[in-house]
Amino acid sequence: MSSNKKYWKSIEELSDNSSVVDALRQNEFVEEIPTDEFLSDSNSMENSSTSRRDFLKYVGFSTAAATLAACEGPVVKSIPYVVQPEEIIPGVANYYATTIADGYDFASVLVKTREGRPIKIENNKEAKFNGSANARVNASVLSLYDSLRLKTPLKNGSVISWSKFNSSINSELIRLNANGEKVVFLTQTLASPSAYALIEEVKAKYDNIDFVEYDSVSYATYLDAFNDRYSVRGLANYDFSKSKFILSFAADFLSDWQGGGFSSSYTKTRIPDHGQMSRHIQIEANMSLTGANADNRIALTPAQQKLALVKFYGYLTGASVDVDLDPKVDKQIQSLALEANKFGSEAVVVSGIDDKDAQALILEINEFLSSRAYDKDNFVTVRNGCSTKFNKFLEDLDNGSISGVIMSGVNPVYTLSNSDKFKASLEKLKLSVLFTSKENETSDYVKFVGSTPHYLESWGDVQLRNSSFALTQPVIRPLFDTNQFEDFLLSLVGSNVSYNDYIKSNWKSNILNGASFNTVLHDGFFTTTSEELISNEVSISNSVSKLSSSKSNGLELTLYSKVGMGDGQQANNPWLQEFPDPISRASWDNYLTISSVDAKEFGLINENVANGALNGSYANVTVGNETLKVPVLIQPGQALGSIGLSIGYGRTKGLKDEMKTGVNAFKFYNDFSSVQSVKIEKSEGIHEFACVQLHNTLMGRGDIVKETSLEIFNTKDKSVWNSIPMVSLDHKETPVTSPEVDLWDEFDRSVGHHFNLSIDLNACTGCGACVIAC
Repeated sequence: MSSNKKYWKSIEELSDNSSVVDALRQNEFVEEIPTDEFLSDSNSMENSSTSRRDFLKYVGFSTAAATLAACEGPVVKSIPYVVQPEEIIPGVANYYATTIADGYDFASVLVKTREGRPIKIENNKEAKFNGSANARVNASVLSLYDSLRLKTPLKNGSVISWSKFNSSINSELIRLNANGEKVVFLTQTLASPSAYALIEEVKAKYDNIDFVEYDSVSYATYLDAFNDRYSVRGLANYDFSKSKFILSFAADFLSDWQGGGFSSSYTKTRIPDHGQMSRHIQIEANMSLTGANADNRIALTPAQQKLALVKFYGYLTGASVDVDLDPKVDKQIQSLALEANKFGSEAVVVSGIDDKDAQALILEINEFLSSRAYDKDNFVTVRNGCSTKFNKFLEDLDNGSISGVIMSGVNPVYTLSNSDKFKASLEKLKLSVLFTSKENETSDYVKFVGSTPHYLESWGDVQLRNSSFALTQPVIRPLFDTNQFEDFLLSLVGSNVSYNDYIKSNWKSNILNGASFNTVLHDGFFTTTSEELISNEVSISNSVSKLSSSKSNGLELTLYSKVGMGDGQQANNPWLQEFPDPISRASWDNYLTISSVDAKEFGLINENVANGALNGSYANVTVGNETLKVPVLIQPGQALGSIGLSIGYGRTKGLKDEMKTGVNAFKFYNDFSSVQSVKIEKSEGIHEFACVQLHNTLMGRGDIVKETSLEIFNTKDKSVWNSIPMVSLDHKETPVTSPEVDLWDEFDRSVGHHFNLSIDLNACTGCGACVIAC
């Protein structure tokens, strides 16, 4: 039979003793909305601050520049993905294949344009490794029209031409090179074969130049462990569609873990197929999107997760491990190890534990299982930052052994935990350059700022996986006076070719192996074969020993990225600010997530007010010498002894004032570790959350939710788990689905447009990309 569980959306609704919840049940729409009166008054429509048109104007978005740029249509060299029109046809949409690669989000996408203007982002489903058009990727089309984008290059805050910009920097580079003074190129993970080749050409001309890649959220521990085992720097790839048993130690793989893009393979086996579907167990501290989708979830602190991982390894392989683990948790881990052994190669284990030894153990476990889902050969290449190399750069910058820094796609003044020394060092440099599409926290401290185009205006290439490549092509002419970082590099080597031609030449020589470049441009992607990686002999005993001694030092803070905001690059995007977080249902904020037990200990509260809104206490949160005042959200599922705080908020530059929300959690990102020991205490004041948690309750209509177990699904008729209510018609029991019992007359569904949305809740992960897309 189907489940008759009572579904609830909040602690208040669960307890069923809240007068607020009872009032909301009786009145679904808490505040009367005078729709007819409002819509019939043109003055009200034009003057209202809540209309979408006025709201977008207010926060600084405009299509005026796009209107001019679109008059000439897309760049002639762009080849449409679906159709190849002779000219733009009004009212007819064109689609172009391209790739987003901003250092944090990487995905092969299709761009829908009308009259030459990009209006929507979609997944390029034909790309085998396409990343994921998540909420941020879908919202990126709006960032194209951000009126706060840089429109020209700047020198000391004043407008300068690109010819003077390039010549001034080139002259300074020549002088510094002649004096033997060091210059560093500091960029995001480019993952671009052509950009890497071009940088090598620049380094060959200027032998004083060094190149450092920097990820705002570091995966250096993963990369180092993978490099030790396979002698190549990358991230292990996983195809969850090949697994029937998935065990995750704090890997939020349905969100941003390892650059994202794993949800499509995961959902393939979450839909019952011939009576089978995958089983997923999640072990974590914060309540994550992945944890919310799991069949079973075990809440453990970060230190406990390490102990559980070691214990799992011991039970799985028979290795002797000495770990002091809670007996109840120990029993669960033993059961999971037996289950993993039973599934064998159809099992996979992943981990988001930010520790090199933990990542080394994960690689060992998957090798032991011979996991089919574990794809080491086609490894992920969209994270490449090396914390050791970056720390050496910071050390050299601080002691004055670096005379120039040229940055692209990074914002260290915002993302570094201790940026004061970095700011002071920047101001002392003889040459400081930042390439960025918008002014940011770093741009105030450099001499030259190069205005770069949006990716929808750019040429580029990306290596998403070891054997998977993609192209970026412009779908609209540049809206402003912008140049790509790669255009600047070409000027340094004295080349007159365009970056588009440079990419073509590089691909024909090193990647295509005889394939057609135009075909790849049309498709947006290119796949080659990858060579098998040879596993090195790696001693796991030291990793097991280190992990076995893990201990909690008081409260543990886990820093994470929210589905909507990511690392904060698009903090000025109102779609993403308005987007309710899939777990907390709160928007426009980051907040301290804490368990109800720990909240009670510290005197922290949440309360719902009469209209269903949520208020909460503030807490002073201290990590090292840094203290932030943060609103508190009591989160069911948070592990006792742990708290969570998302990055990406607290931006202060390049945003409208209304977008400057939240606190900068990167201040706590010491030593690029996502887990920190923390102290908290209650602070004064009450915070008003923008939270939709209690909006639109089911009001007793629980029977609209159909749920059953896989066993019943396999053995019983569908009428058992999806019963159809019956009504009396002419004294006969008749299904409510019968047209004969409709409360209204049927209409002709074959004519005109009709809204039709059907969602498979087994396949839906709740990521919210559809909310932004809609």
